[in-house]
Amino acid sequence: MLNTLYAESKIGAITSPHHLATQAGQAVLAQGGNAIEAAIAVGSVLTVVYPHMNSIGGDAFFLLSDHNGTITAIDGAGPAGEHYSIEAYRQRGHEQIPKRGPLAANTVAGMVSVWDEALKVSKQEWQGRQPLGELLGPAHHYAEAGAPLTAGQLQSIRDHWGQLSQTQAFLDHFLIDGKIAQAGENFQQPSLAASFKTLASEGLDSFYRGTLAQRIASGLAREGSLLTAKDLSDYRAKIVTHISVPFFKGTVVNMPPPTVGIASHIMLGILDRFDISALSPYSAEYIHLQAEATKISHQLRDRYLADPNFIHVPVEKLLSPSFLDALAARISLHHAAPFEEGPTPGDTVWFGVMDRQGRCVSAIQSVCWEYGSGLMAGDTGIVWQNRGHGFSMDVLKANVLIPKKRPSHTLSAPLYLEGGRPKMVFGTMGGESQPQTHAILAMRALKFGLPLTEVLDSPRWVLGRAWGDMSPTTLKLEHRYDQSVVDQLTKMGHVVEWLDPYSVFAGHAGIIRVEQNGIMQIAADPRSDGAALGV
Repeated sequence: MLNTLYAESKIGAITSPHHLATQAGQAVLAQGGNAIEAAIAVGSVLTVVYPHMNSIGGDAFFLLSDHNGTITAIDGAGPAGEHYSIEAYRQRGHEQIPKRGPLAANTVAGMVSVWDEALKVSKQEWQGRQPLGELLGPAHHYAEAGAPLTAGQLQSIRDHWGQLSQTQAFLDHFLIDGKIAQAGENFQQPSLAASFKTLASEGLDSFYRGTLAQRIASGLAREGSLLTAKDLSDYRAKIVTHISVPFFKGTVVNMPPPTVGIASHIMLGILDRFDISALSPYSAEYIHLQAEATKISHQLRDRYLADPNFIHVPVEKLLSPSFLDALAARISLHHAAPFEEGPTPGDTVWFGVMDRQGRCVSAIQSVCWEYGSGLMAGDTGIVWQNRGHGFSMDVLKANVLIPKKRPSHTLSAPLYLEGGRPKMVFGTMGGESQPQTHAILAMRALKFGLPLTEVLDSPRWVLGRAWGDMSPTTLKLEHRYDQSVVDQLTKMGHVVEWLDPYSVFAGHAGIIRVEQNGIMQIAADPRSDGAALGV
Protein backbone atom coordinates (compact mmCIF):
# COMPACT_ATOMS: atom_id res chain seq x y z
CA MET A 1 0.00 0.00 0.00
CA LEU A 2 1.24 3.46 -0.92
CA ASN A 3 1.50 5.58 2.20
CA THR A 4 3.59 8.63 1.38
CA LEU A 5 2.84 11.29 3.97
CA TYR A 6 5.17 13.98 2.65
CA ALA A 7 6.28 15.08 -0.81
CA GLU A 8 7.56 18.10 -2.72
CA SER A 9 6.94 19.29 -6.25
CA LYS A 10 7.10 22.32 -8.52
CA ILE A 11 4.54 20.93 -10.94
CA GLY A 12 1.53 19.83 -8.91
CA ALA A 13 0.40 18.62 -5.51
CA ILE A 14 -2.36 16.45 -4.06
CA THR A 15 -3.18 15.44 -0.50
CA SER A 16 -6.16 13.36 0.56
CA PRO A 17 -7.09 10.91 3.34
CA HIS A 18 -6.92 7.87 1.05
CA HIS A 19 -3.90 6.95 -1.07
CA LEU A 20 -5.98 5.63 -4.00
CA ALA A 21 -7.77 8.97 -4.28
CA THR A 22 -4.48 10.87 -4.15
CA GLN A 23 -3.09 8.65 -6.91
CA ALA A 24 -6.16 9.36 -9.07
CA GLY A 25 -5.56 13.10 -8.73
CA GLN A 26 -1.86 12.71 -9.44
CA ALA A 27 -2.65 10.91 -12.70
CA VAL A 28 -4.89 13.76 -13.86
CA LEU A 29 -2.24 16.40 -13.15
CA ALA A 30 0.42 14.26 -14.86
CA GLN A 31 -1.75 14.18 -17.98
CA GLY A 32 -1.94 17.98 -18.05
CA GLY A 33 -5.24 18.37 -16.22
CA ASN A 34 -5.87 21.31 -13.94
CA ALA A 35 -6.51 21.36 -10.20
CA ILE A 36 -10.29 21.26 -10.56
CA GLU A 37 -10.18 18.22 -12.83
CA ALA A 38 -7.82 16.47 -10.44
CA ALA A 39 -10.12 17.36 -7.54
CA ILE A 40 -13.07 15.69 -9.26
CA ALA A 41 -11.02 12.52 -9.67
CA VAL A 42 -9.91 12.64 -6.03
CA GLY A 43 -13.37 13.42 -4.67
CA SER A 44 -15.15 10.76 -6.70
CA VAL A 45 -12.69 8.04 -5.64
CA LEU A 46 -13.11 9.07 -2.01
CA THR A 47 -16.86 8.42 -2.24
CA VAL A 48 -16.03 4.84 -3.19
CA VAL A 49 -13.11 3.95 -0.92
CA TYR A 50 -14.28 5.95 2.14
CA PRO A 51 -18.05 5.30 2.03
CA HIS A 52 -18.44 5.69 5.79
CA MET A 53 -17.29 9.31 5.53
CA ASN A 54 -18.67 10.56 2.23
CA SER A 55 -20.92 9.53 -0.63
CA ILE A 56 -22.41 11.08 -3.74
CA GLY A 57 -25.52 11.11 -1.56
CA GLY A 58 -23.87 13.83 0.56
CA ASP A 59 -22.90 17.50 0.43
CA ALA A 60 -19.69 19.21 -0.63
CA PHE A 61 -18.01 22.61 -0.74
CA PHE A 62 -15.24 23.59 -3.16
CA LEU A 63 -13.15 26.72 -2.67
CA LEU A 64 -11.20 27.50 -5.84
CA SER A 65 -8.41 30.00 -6.39
CA ASP A 66 -6.52 30.81 -9.56
CA HIS A 67 -2.85 31.81 -9.36
CA ASN A 68 -3.81 35.49 -8.97
CA GLY A 69 -6.00 34.83 -5.95
CA THR A 70 -9.35 35.11 -7.73
CA ILE A 71 -11.68 33.04 -5.55
CA THR A 72 -14.69 30.98 -6.59
CA ALA A 73 -16.71 29.46 -3.74
CA ILE A 74 -19.16 26.69 -4.62
CA ASP A 75 -21.80 25.93 -1.98
CA GLY A 76 -23.20 22.40 -2.05
CA ALA A 77 -25.41 22.54 1.03
CA GLY A 78 -28.52 20.66 -0.04
CA PRO A 79 -31.81 22.12 1.26
CA ALA A 80 -34.60 20.38 3.14
CA GLY A 81 -37.22 18.74 0.94
CA GLU A 82 -40.47 20.61 0.36
CA HIS A 83 -42.42 18.05 2.42
CA TYR A 84 -40.13 18.30 5.44
CA SER A 85 -41.54 20.66 8.04
CA ILE A 86 -41.86 20.76 11.82
CA GLU A 87 -45.51 19.80 11.47
CA ALA A 88 -44.64 16.82 9.25
CA TYR A 89 -42.41 15.44 11.99
CA ARG A 90 -44.93 16.11 14.76
CA GLN A 91 -47.67 14.39 12.77
CA ARG A 92 -45.43 11.33 12.77
CA GLY A 93 -44.84 11.49 16.51
CA HIS A 94 -41.43 13.20 16.55
CA GLU A 95 -40.49 16.13 18.78
CA GLN A 96 -36.92 15.96 17.50
CA ILE A 97 -35.60 15.19 14.03
CA PRO A 98 -34.42 11.56 13.90
CA LYS A 99 -30.68 11.04 13.66
CA ARG A 100 -30.95 7.97 11.42
CA GLY A 101 -33.47 6.29 9.19
CA PRO A 102 -35.87 7.46 6.46
CA LEU A 103 -36.87 10.74 8.10
CA ALA A 104 -33.21 11.63 8.65
CA ALA A 105 -32.78 11.57 4.87
CA ASN A 106 -34.40 14.99 4.65
CA THR A 107 -32.06 17.14 2.54
CA VAL A 108 -30.99 17.02 -1.10
CA ALA A 109 -27.42 15.84 -1.71
CA GLY A 110 -25.39 18.73 -3.15
CA MET A 111 -22.06 17.07 -3.93
CA VAL A 112 -22.56 16.06 -7.56
CA SER A 113 -23.90 19.51 -8.42
CA VAL A 114 -20.76 21.04 -6.87
CA TRP A 115 -18.64 18.88 -9.17
CA ASP A 116 -20.75 20.05 -12.11
CA GLU A 117 -20.33 23.73 -11.25
CA ALA A 118 -16.60 23.27 -10.65
CA LEU A 119 -16.15 21.66 -14.06
CA LYS A 120 -17.90 24.64 -15.67
CA VAL A 121 -15.29 26.90 -14.07
CA SER A 122 -12.60 24.48 -15.25
CA LYS A 123 -13.74 24.63 -18.86
CA GLN A 124 -14.65 28.30 -19.03
CA GLU A 125 -11.80 29.83 -17.00
CA TRP A 126 -9.06 27.23 -16.41
CA GLN A 127 -8.86 25.75 -19.93
CA GLY A 128 -10.01 22.33 -18.70
CA ARG A 129 -10.25 19.65 -21.36
CA GLN A 130 -10.38 16.33 -19.52
CA PRO A 131 -13.50 14.26 -20.42
CA LEU A 132 -15.90 13.55 -17.56
CA GLY A 133 -15.68 9.81 -18.18
CA GLU A 134 -11.93 9.85 -17.62
CA LEU A 135 -12.24 11.89 -14.42
CA LEU A 136 -14.84 9.48 -13.00
CA GLY A 137 -13.03 6.44 -14.41
CA PRO A 138 -11.00 5.59 -11.28
CA ALA A 139 -14.09 5.84 -9.07
CA HIS A 140 -16.01 3.55 -11.41
CA HIS A 141 -13.09 1.13 -11.47
CA TYR A 142 -12.76 0.87 -7.67
CA ALA A 143 -16.52 0.48 -7.30
CA GLU A 144 -16.69 -2.26 -9.92
CA ALA A 145 -13.40 -4.10 -9.39
CA GLY A 146 -13.21 -3.34 -5.70
CA ALA A 147 -10.69 -1.82 -3.29
CA PRO A 148 -9.30 -3.08 0.02
CA LEU A 149 -11.58 -2.33 2.95
CA THR A 150 -9.86 0.04 5.39
CA ALA A 151 -9.62 -0.61 9.11
CA GLY A 152 -11.51 2.62 9.74
CA GLN A 153 -14.42 1.56 7.56
CA LEU A 154 -14.53 -1.83 9.25
CA GLN A 155 -14.61 -0.26 12.72
CA SER A 156 -17.25 2.24 11.63
CA ILE A 157 -19.61 -0.33 10.17
CA ARG A 158 -19.21 -2.62 13.18
CA ASP A 159 -19.92 0.23 15.59
CA HIS A 160 -23.01 1.46 13.76
CA TRP A 161 -24.42 -1.58 11.97
CA GLY A 162 -27.49 -1.73 14.20
CA GLN A 163 -28.44 1.85 13.27
CA LEU A 164 -28.16 1.31 9.52
CA SER A 165 -30.74 0.10 7.03
CA GLN A 166 -31.38 -3.62 6.90
CA THR A 167 -33.02 -3.65 3.48
CA GLN A 168 -31.81 -6.30 1.08
CA ALA A 169 -30.22 -3.71 -1.19
CA PHE A 170 -28.22 -2.30 1.73
CA LEU A 171 -27.20 -5.74 2.96
CA ASP A 172 -26.18 -6.87 -0.52
CA HIS A 173 -24.07 -3.75 -0.89
CA PHE A 174 -22.12 -3.89 2.37
CA LEU A 175 -21.90 -7.61 3.14
CA ILE A 176 -19.69 -10.21 1.50
CA ASP A 177 -21.18 -13.72 1.62
CA GLY A 178 -23.60 -12.48 4.24
CA LYS A 179 -20.91 -11.10 6.55
CA ILE A 180 -19.24 -7.77 7.20
CA ALA A 181 -15.98 -7.77 5.26
CA GLN A 182 -12.69 -7.76 7.11
CA ALA A 183 -10.02 -5.08 6.78
CA GLY A 184 -8.01 -5.68 3.63
CA GLU A 185 -10.74 -7.69 1.90
CA ASN A 186 -11.69 -6.58 -1.59
CA PHE A 187 -14.86 -4.52 -1.26
CA GLN A 188 -16.88 -4.26 -4.48
CA GLN A 189 -19.87 -1.98 -5.06
CA PRO A 190 -21.41 -2.94 -8.41
CA SER A 191 -24.60 -0.92 -7.91
CA LEU A 192 -22.56 2.21 -7.20
CA ALA A 193 -20.38 1.43 -10.22
CA ALA A 194 -23.53 1.42 -12.36
CA SER A 195 -24.50 4.84 -10.99
CA PHE A 196 -21.06 6.24 -11.87
CA LYS A 197 -21.40 4.76 -15.35
CA THR A 198 -24.70 6.62 -15.76
CA LEU A 199 -23.12 9.88 -14.61
CA ALA A 200 -20.21 9.43 -17.00
CA SER A 201 -22.45 8.72 -19.99
CA GLU A 202 -25.37 11.10 -19.30
CA GLY A 203 -23.53 13.86 -17.42
CA LEU A 204 -23.57 14.93 -13.80
CA ASP A 205 -26.96 16.59 -14.24
CA SER A 206 -28.46 13.09 -14.45
CA PHE A 207 -28.21 12.94 -10.66
CA TYR A 208 -30.86 15.67 -10.40
CA ARG A 209 -32.82 15.74 -13.64
CA GLY A 210 -32.05 12.51 -15.52
CA THR A 211 -32.57 8.79 -15.34
CA LEU A 212 -30.41 8.47 -12.24
CA ALA A 213 -32.53 11.13 -10.48
CA GLN A 214 -35.67 9.07 -11.11
CA ARG A 215 -34.03 5.97 -9.67
CA ILE A 216 -32.78 7.91 -6.65
CA ALA A 217 -36.17 9.48 -5.95
CA SER A 218 -38.10 6.22 -6.28
CA GLY A 219 -35.52 4.38 -4.17
CA LEU A 220 -35.67 6.96 -1.37
CA ALA A 221 -39.47 6.89 -1.46
CA ARG A 222 -39.51 3.12 -1.09
CA GLU A 223 -37.30 3.50 1.98
CA GLY A 224 -39.72 6.00 3.52
CA SER A 225 -37.95 9.31 2.86
CA LEU A 226 -40.14 12.29 1.93
CA LEU A 227 -37.63 13.62 -0.61
CA THR A 228 -39.06 13.78 -4.11
CA ALA A 229 -37.91 13.95 -7.72
CA LYS A 230 -38.98 17.60 -7.68
CA ASP A 231 -36.68 18.30 -4.72
CA LEU A 232 -33.82 16.93 -6.79
CA SER A 233 -34.77 18.73 -10.01
CA ASP A 234 -35.15 22.07 -8.22
CA TYR A 235 -31.61 21.96 -6.86
CA ARG A 236 -28.41 23.50 -8.19
CA ALA A 237 -25.23 24.25 -6.26
CA LYS A 238 -24.59 27.96 -5.77
CA ILE A 239 -21.63 30.17 -6.56
CA VAL A 240 -21.39 32.30 -3.42
CA THR A 241 -19.21 35.11 -2.09
CA HIS A 242 -16.40 33.84 0.11
CA ILE A 243 -15.55 35.31 3.51
CA SER A 244 -12.09 36.40 4.62
CA VAL A 245 -10.15 37.46 7.70
CA PRO A 246 -6.63 38.91 8.03
CA PHE A 247 -4.20 36.41 9.52
CA PHE A 248 -0.42 36.37 9.92
CA LYS A 249 1.05 38.03 6.81
CA GLY A 250 -1.97 37.49 4.59
CA THR A 251 -5.61 36.46 4.50
CA VAL A 252 -7.52 33.27 5.18
CA VAL A 253 -10.56 32.72 2.97
CA ASN A 254 -13.37 30.26 3.55
CA MET A 255 -16.94 29.37 2.72
CA PRO A 256 -19.69 31.69 4.03
CA PRO A 257 -22.72 30.66 6.10
CA PRO A 258 -24.42 28.27 6.40
CA THR A 259 -20.97 26.69 6.82
CA VAL A 260 -18.88 26.80 9.97
CA GLY A 261 -16.24 28.77 8.05
CA ILE A 262 -17.39 31.81 10.02
CA ALA A 263 -16.46 30.09 13.31
CA SER A 264 -13.08 29.11 11.87
CA HIS A 265 -12.45 32.74 10.93
CA ILE A 266 -13.49 33.99 14.37
CA MET A 267 -10.99 31.63 15.99
CA LEU A 268 -8.15 32.69 13.71
CA GLY A 269 -9.05 36.36 14.15
CA ILE A 270 -8.92 36.01 17.93
CA LEU A 271 -5.64 34.09 17.95
CA ASP A 272 -4.01 36.57 15.58
CA ARG A 273 -4.39 39.18 18.31
CA PHE A 274 -2.07 37.41 20.75
CA ASP A 275 1.72 37.42 20.82
CA ILE A 276 2.64 33.75 20.91
CA SER A 277 6.31 34.20 20.08
CA ALA A 278 7.42 33.06 23.54
CA LEU A 279 5.12 30.00 23.61
CA SER A 280 5.60 26.47 22.40
CA PRO A 281 2.73 25.08 20.26
CA TYR A 282 2.66 22.13 22.67
CA SER A 283 2.59 24.15 25.90
CA ALA A 284 -0.34 24.29 28.30
CA GLU A 285 -0.46 28.08 27.94
CA TYR A 286 -0.91 27.89 24.18
CA ILE A 287 -3.43 25.03 24.28
CA HIS A 288 -5.41 26.98 26.88
CA LEU A 289 -5.44 30.09 24.67
CA GLN A 290 -6.76 28.20 21.67
CA ALA A 291 -9.29 26.25 23.74
CA GLU A 292 -10.72 29.51 25.06
CA ALA A 293 -10.97 30.90 21.51
CA THR A 294 -12.77 27.68 20.56
CA LYS A 295 -15.38 28.24 23.26
CA ILE A 296 -16.13 31.75 22.06
CA SER A 297 -16.37 30.82 18.38
CA HIS A 298 -18.59 27.82 19.13
CA GLN A 299 -21.01 29.90 21.20
CA LEU A 300 -21.30 32.48 18.41
CA ARG A 301 -21.81 29.71 15.89
CA ASP A 302 -24.72 28.31 17.87
CA ARG A 303 -26.28 31.75 18.21
CA TYR A 304 -26.04 32.91 14.62
CA LEU A 305 -25.24 30.17 12.11
CA ALA A 306 -28.03 29.30 9.67
CA ASP A 307 -29.03 29.69 6.04
CA PRO A 308 -28.58 33.41 5.25
CA ASN A 309 -31.40 33.15 2.71
CA PHE A 310 -33.77 32.70 5.67
CA ILE A 311 -32.13 34.59 8.53
CA HIS A 312 -29.61 37.42 8.78
CA VAL A 313 -26.13 36.23 9.76
CA PRO A 314 -24.06 39.31 10.74
CA VAL A 315 -20.84 38.19 9.05
CA GLU A 316 -19.43 41.71 8.68
CA LYS A 317 -19.94 42.42 12.39
CA LEU A 318 -18.60 39.05 13.55
CA LEU A 319 -15.36 39.49 11.57
CA SER A 320 -14.88 43.22 12.18
CA PRO A 321 -11.58 44.20 13.86
CA SER A 322 -13.34 45.89 16.78
CA PHE A 323 -15.54 42.85 17.46
CA LEU A 324 -12.58 40.46 17.29
CA ASP A 325 -10.64 42.78 19.61
CA ALA A 326 -13.46 42.57 22.13
CA LEU A 327 -13.65 38.78 21.86
CA ALA A 328 -9.91 38.43 22.44
CA ALA A 329 -10.15 40.68 25.50
CA ARG A 330 -12.64 38.25 27.07
CA ILE A 331 -10.02 35.50 27.34
CA SER A 332 -8.27 34.96 30.64
CA LEU A 333 -4.74 33.70 30.14
CA HIS A 334 -4.86 31.82 33.43
CA HIS A 335 -8.39 30.48 33.97
CA ALA A 336 -10.69 28.33 31.82
CA ALA A 337 -14.17 29.68 31.13
CA PRO A 338 -17.15 27.35 31.71
CA PHE A 339 -18.35 25.48 28.64
CA GLU A 340 -20.96 22.71 28.42
CA GLU A 341 -22.18 22.43 24.83
CA GLY A 342 -18.97 21.28 23.22
CA PRO A 343 -18.33 20.34 19.60
CA THR A 344 -18.84 16.77 18.45
CA PRO A 345 -16.91 14.87 15.77
CA GLY A 346 -18.12 13.99 12.31
CA ASP A 347 -17.29 11.84 9.34
CA THR A 348 -16.06 13.84 6.41
CA VAL A 349 -13.19 14.01 3.92
CA TRP A 350 -11.10 17.07 3.14
CA PHE A 351 -8.61 17.14 0.25
CA GLY A 352 -6.47 19.70 -1.49
CA VAL A 353 -4.99 20.08 -4.97
CA MET A 354 -2.61 22.58 -6.59
CA ASP A 355 -1.54 22.53 -10.23
CA ARG A 356 1.55 23.78 -12.05
CA GLN A 357 0.05 27.25 -12.55
CA GLY A 358 -0.56 27.67 -8.82
CA ARG A 359 -4.31 27.23 -9.12
CA CYS A 360 -5.76 25.33 -6.21
CA VAL A 361 -8.80 23.64 -4.73
CA SER A 362 -9.71 23.24 -1.08
CA ALA A 363 -12.54 20.71 -0.97
CA ILE A 364 -14.65 18.96 1.62
CA GLN A 365 -17.28 16.23 1.22
CA SER A 366 -19.48 14.50 3.77
CA VAL A 367 -22.52 12.41 4.65
CA CYS A 368 -22.44 13.98 8.15
CA TRP A 369 -22.49 10.95 10.52
CA GLU A 370 -21.00 7.55 9.75
CA TYR A 371 -22.94 6.29 6.72
CA GLY A 372 -25.20 9.32 7.01
CA SER A 373 -28.85 8.46 7.50
CA GLY A 374 -27.98 4.79 7.16
CA LEU A 375 -30.27 4.73 4.13
CA MET A 376 -29.53 3.74 0.55
CA ALA A 377 -31.39 5.24 -2.39
CA GLY A 378 -32.90 2.00 -3.63
CA ASP A 379 -30.55 -0.08 -5.76
CA THR A 380 -28.29 2.82 -6.78
CA GLY A 381 -25.56 2.05 -4.22
CA ILE A 382 -25.84 5.67 -3.05
CA VAL A 383 -25.87 6.13 0.73
CA TRP A 384 -27.85 9.24 1.71
CA GLN A 385 -26.66 11.84 4.17
CA ASN A 386 -28.29 12.88 7.47
CA ARG A 387 -27.06 16.47 7.42
CA GLY A 388 -30.55 17.78 8.16
CA HIS A 389 -30.73 16.02 11.51
CA GLY A 390 -29.11 19.15 12.90
CA PHE A 391 -32.13 21.30 12.10
CA SER A 392 -33.97 22.51 15.19
CA MET A 393 -37.71 22.16 15.79
CA ASP A 394 -37.56 25.22 18.07
CA VAL A 395 -38.89 28.17 16.06
CA LEU A 396 -36.75 30.54 18.14
CA LYS A 397 -33.50 28.92 16.94
CA ALA A 398 -31.58 30.27 13.95
CA ASN A 399 -31.28 26.78 12.47
CA VAL A 400 -35.00 25.99 12.72
CA LEU A 401 -36.35 23.63 10.06
CA ILE A 402 -38.19 25.22 7.14
CA PRO A 403 -38.84 23.47 3.81
CA LYS A 404 -36.20 24.37 1.20
CA LYS A 405 -33.88 25.82 3.87
CA ARG A 406 -30.23 24.73 3.98
CA PRO A 407 -29.04 23.36 7.34
CA SER A 408 -26.15 24.89 9.22
CA HIS A 409 -23.01 23.04 8.19
CA THR A 410 -20.00 21.78 10.12
CA LEU A 411 -18.06 21.71 6.84
CA SER A 412 -15.68 24.37 5.56
CA ALA A 413 -12.77 24.47 3.15
CA PRO A 414 -10.14 27.12 3.94
CA LEU A 415 -7.10 28.38 2.10
CA TYR A 416 -4.53 31.05 2.84
CA LEU A 417 -3.39 33.86 0.53
CA GLU A 418 -0.24 35.91 0.93
CA GLY A 419 0.55 38.80 -1.37
CA GLY A 420 -2.80 38.07 -3.01
CA ARG A 421 -1.72 34.61 -4.18
CA PRO A 422 -2.45 31.12 -2.83
CA LYS A 423 0.18 30.25 -0.25
CA MET A 424 -1.40 27.35 1.65
CA VAL A 425 -4.28 24.95 1.08
CA PHE A 426 -5.33 23.21 4.27
CA GLY A 427 -8.24 21.50 5.96
CA THR A 428 -9.52 18.53 7.90
CA MET A 429 -12.45 16.28 8.62
CA GLY A 430 -13.75 16.36 12.18
CA GLY A 431 -17.34 17.57 12.36
CA GLU A 432 -17.90 20.53 14.64
CA SER A 433 -14.27 20.47 15.77
CA GLN A 434 -13.00 21.48 12.33
CA PRO A 435 -12.45 25.17 13.23
CA GLN A 436 -10.13 24.32 16.10
CA THR A 437 -8.11 21.92 13.93
CA HIS A 438 -7.95 24.60 11.21
CA ALA A 439 -6.48 26.92 13.82
CA ILE A 440 -4.00 24.29 14.99
CA LEU A 441 -2.82 23.78 11.41
CA ALA A 442 -2.65 27.47 10.49
CA MET A 443 -0.83 28.44 13.68
CA ARG A 444 1.71 25.61 13.42
CA ALA A 445 2.35 25.98 9.70
CA LEU A 446 2.37 29.79 9.50
CA LYS A 447 2.84 31.48 12.88
CA PHE A 448 5.20 28.84 14.30
CA GLY A 449 6.65 27.97 10.86
CA LEU A 450 6.99 24.27 11.65
CA PRO A 451 7.93 21.65 9.03
CA LEU A 452 4.76 20.18 7.53
CA THR A 453 5.63 16.71 8.76
CA GLU A 454 5.65 18.05 12.31
CA VAL A 455 2.50 20.09 11.73
CA LEU A 456 0.49 16.96 10.99
CA ASP A 457 2.35 14.27 12.91
CA SER A 458 2.70 16.04 16.26
CA PRO A 459 -0.01 15.56 18.89
CA ARG A 460 -3.30 17.42 18.63
CA TRP A 461 -6.12 18.13 21.01
CA VAL A 462 -9.87 18.52 20.67
CA LEU A 463 -12.29 20.39 22.89
CA GLY A 464 -15.42 18.32 22.43
CA ARG A 465 -17.36 15.18 23.10
CA ALA A 466 -18.40 12.04 21.26
CA TRP A 467 -21.76 11.56 19.48
CA GLY A 468 -24.52 11.11 22.05
CA ASP A 469 -22.23 11.96 24.98
CA MET A 470 -24.25 14.11 27.39
CA SER A 471 -21.46 14.58 29.93
CA PRO A 472 -19.64 17.93 30.26
CA THR A 473 -17.30 18.81 27.45
CA THR A 474 -13.70 17.77 28.02
CA LEU A 475 -10.39 18.90 26.60
CA LYS A 476 -9.08 15.74 24.96
CA LEU A 477 -5.34 15.41 24.31
CA GLU A 478 -3.66 12.74 22.23
CA HIS A 479 -1.60 10.65 24.62
CA ARG A 480 1.74 12.03 23.47
CA TYR A 481 1.72 15.25 25.47
CA ASP A 482 3.73 15.46 28.67
CA GLN A 483 1.82 14.81 31.86
CA SER A 484 2.98 18.21 33.07
CA VAL A 485 0.87 19.82 30.32
CA VAL A 486 -2.21 17.98 31.55
CA ASP A 487 -1.47 18.95 35.14
CA GLN A 488 -1.13 22.61 34.25
CA LEU A 489 -4.31 22.64 32.13
CA THR A 490 -6.16 21.00 35.00
CA LYS A 491 -4.97 23.74 37.37
CA MET A 492 -6.33 26.31 34.91
CA GLY A 493 -9.76 24.71 35.23
CA HIS A 494 -9.94 22.44 32.20
CA VAL A 495 -11.38 18.94 32.47
CA VAL A 496 -8.78 16.90 30.61
CA GLU A 497 -8.79 13.34 29.31
CA TRP A 498 -6.55 11.31 27.01
CA LEU A 499 -7.22 10.27 23.44
CA ASP A 500 -5.35 7.50 21.66
CA PRO A 501 -1.86 8.63 20.55
CA TYR A 502 -3.04 9.05 16.93
CA SER A 503 -6.79 9.48 17.26
CA VAL A 504 -9.32 9.79 14.46
CA PHE A 505 -11.12 12.12 16.88
CA ALA A 506 -8.38 14.67 16.10
CA GLY A 507 -9.27 14.65 12.40
CA HIS A 508 -7.74 13.65 9.08
CA ALA A 509 -5.91 16.78 7.97
CA GLY A 510 -3.84 17.78 4.96
CA ILE A 511 -1.72 20.72 3.83
CA ILE A 512 -0.10 22.07 0.68
CA ARG A 513 2.25 24.99 1.40
CA VAL A 514 4.15 26.97 -1.25
CA GLU A 515 7.65 27.99 -0.25
CA GLN A 516 9.52 31.11 -1.39
CA ASN A 517 11.37 29.13 -4.06
CA GLY A 518 8.08 27.92 -5.55
CA ILE A 519 8.35 24.40 -4.16
CA MET A 520 5.01 22.94 -3.12
CA GLN A 521 5.37 21.07 0.15
CA ILE A 522 2.65 18.47 0.59
CA ALA A 523 1.60 16.55 3.69
CA ALA A 524 -1.06 13.98 4.59
CA ASP A 525 -2.23 12.94 8.03
CA PRO A 526 -0.78 9.78 9.62
CA ARG A 527 -4.18 9.30 11.30
CA SER A 528 -5.72 8.56 7.90
CA ASP A 529 -5.14 6.15 5.01
CA GLY A 530 -3.91 9.04 2.95
CA ALA A 531 -1.00 10.06 0.82
CA ALA A 532 0.66 13.31 -0.22
CA LEU A 533 1.96 13.21 -3.78
CA GLY A 534 3.58 15.58 -6.23
CA VAL A 535 3.80 15.34 -9.99
